[in-house]
Amino acid sequence: MKNFILLFALFTGVLFFSVPEISLAQENTSELPVAPDTIAEPSEGSSGYNLPGLHNLSPEEGHDSHGDHPPAPVWLVIPFVALLLMIATGPLFYEHFWHHNYPKVAVGLATVVIVYYLFVLHNTHGPVHALAEYVQFIALLASLYIASGGILIEIDKKATPAANVILLVIGAIISNLIGTTGASMLLIRPFIRLNGGNIQPYHIIFFIFMVSNVGGSLTPIGDPPLFLGFLKGVPFFWTLEHNIIPWVLALAILSVIFYFVDKKFGKAGEEDLEPVTYTNKFALIGSKNFLWLLIVILSVFLDPNVLDWVPAIHYDGQKFSFIREIIMLSVAYLSYKFADQKAIKGNEFNFEPIREVAFIFVGIFGTMMPALELVGNFAKSPEGAALITHNTLYWGTGILSGFLDNAPTYLNFLAAAMASQGGDISNIEQVRAFAMDGYEDSAFELMAISIAAVFFGAMTYIGNGPNFMVKSIAEQSGIKMPSFFGYIIRFSIPILLPVLIITWLVFFAFV
Repeated sequence: MKNFILLFALFTGVLFFSVPEISLAQENTSELPVAPDTIAEPSEGSSGYNLPGLHNLSPEEGHDSHGDHPPAPVWLVIPFVALLLMIATGPLFYEHFWHHNYPKVAVGLATVVIVYYLFVLHNTHGPVHALAEYVQFIALLASLYIASGGILIEIDKKATPAANVILLVIGAIISNLIGTTGASMLLIRPFIRLNGGNIQPYHIIFFIFMVSNVGGSLTPIGDPPLFLGFLKGVPFFWTLEHNIIPWVLALAILSVIFYFVDKKFGKAGEEDLEPVTYTNKFALIGSKNFLWLLIVILSVFLDPNVLDWVPAIHYDGQKFSFIREIIMLSVAYLSYKFADQKAIKGNEFNFEPIREVAFIFVGIFGTMMPALELVGNFAKSPEGAALITHNTLYWGTGILSGFLDNAPTYLNFLAAAMASQGGDISNIEQVRAFAMDGYEDSAFELMAISIAAVFFGAMTYIGNGPNFMVKSIAEQSGIKMPSFFGYIIRFSIPILLPVLIITWLVFFAFV
C-alpha cells in the first residue's frame, strides 16, 4: 500500500507541477454542451455532422489540435499488448513471479510508453489526459471497494433456487448504484453463506455473469468502461435510457437458466447435510458505511464539464475534475478508519484486490495511448471507416472485452467509431454530441459498444476487474473454481454466448 501511495503522489505531482499548460480555475473556458436540436444535418459529401463550436474533421483529415508532434509508431503498442497478455497468463502459468512482480511490470511498461511520448514525440497531451483519467478511475473504484468492505450482510434463510435468483437480481440492480466492484464485494460472501455447504462453482459463475458484469449496465457507476465513457463526455443518464431493455432481456434469460440449473443441481449432496433450523432473519452490520457510499455516488455528479461552478484543472482547453476525486479518496480513508471492525473481520477485508487493480490500471492507462491513437488514425482512413458498423462494433468490442479488458477495449472502439466520422475521443463536447446522435447513427453505435463491453466482460476471468476478485474470494472459501479455459468451455460458451447472440439478434442484427 505504501508503494501505491508513493506512486500516486508522484503522478499527482507530475500532473500539477510538470505541465505548464495546466491551471486551477473556476471560470468556464470550455464550450457549452451542444443541444441535440442545434446539431445540423451533414452537408452533401461530408461524413460527419456540423457541430457548433467544434472542429469538424473529415475521415481524411488528421487530428492534431494539441500541438504538432509525430504519430506514435506501431511498435509502441507492444507494451500494451504485452501487459494484457501477462494479465491473462500470469495468474495461471507463472503465478509466483506475477504475484510478486506485477507492480513493477505494469509501472515499467507504462514508463516506457510515457517516456517515449514525452521525450521522443514531445507529446504531453496524451500522458496528461491518461493520468487525469486514471486518477478519476481509481478514485471511484477504491472508494466503492473500501466503503462496501465495511458492510457485513448475514442472511439466515434456506437456500432455494428462487431465493438465489432474487439475491442475484437484487445484486444486479445494486451494481448500478455502487458499481459491479462494490456490489460484488458486498454480496459475494452473503451469497456463499446463504448456500452453505451446498455452494458449487456454477453459483459463483452466475454471480459473475449477473452481478459482476451484466448487472452494471445502466449507469456510469455500474461498470468501469461506462465510467470511462462518462469521463470522456457521455451524459450520465445516457446508459439508463439506451441499455435498459437489453439489460432486462439478458438478466431475464440468465435468471431462468440459473433457476433450472440450481433446481436440478442445487440439491446435490443436500442429503449429507445435517438438518438446520432457519430463522429467516436478515442482519446488517456496518450500515453507517452506506452513508459513505451515498457520498461517493453524489460526488460523481460534481463534474466541472456539466456544472460550471465546480472548480477544475484547466488544460489544453478542457476541464478535469479534482474536487470529486478528493472527496472519493477521503471517503476511502474515513470509511475504513471508522468502519465496524466486526464487519471488516466478517468480510475478511484486505487491500490486496484494489492494490492489484490500482497497479494493473497504471499500466493499462499508461500503455494504451498508442493503441488509441493508431485505432483512431486507421478509422479515419476510407478503409477503416468502411469497416465500422454497429454489428462490427458489437462483436469487435465484445470479443476483445472478453479476452483482454473491457475498459480499454471500450475506449479503443469508441475512438474508432468517432474517428470514422471525423470525431475525436479526446474532445468532451464531441463525445457528448456522438452520444446524443450528433453524427450518423452514432447513438446506436455507442449502444452497441456499451452493451458489448459490459456483457462480454463476463466471458473470462480477465474480462472485468471484479471477476478475479470474486474468484479469489470463492477459492478462499474452499470452492474449487474452474480453470481459465474451464470457465470458458464449461460456462461461457454454452450459457453466456447464446445470451450474447440473442441480444445481438434482437437489438442489432437486423437494424
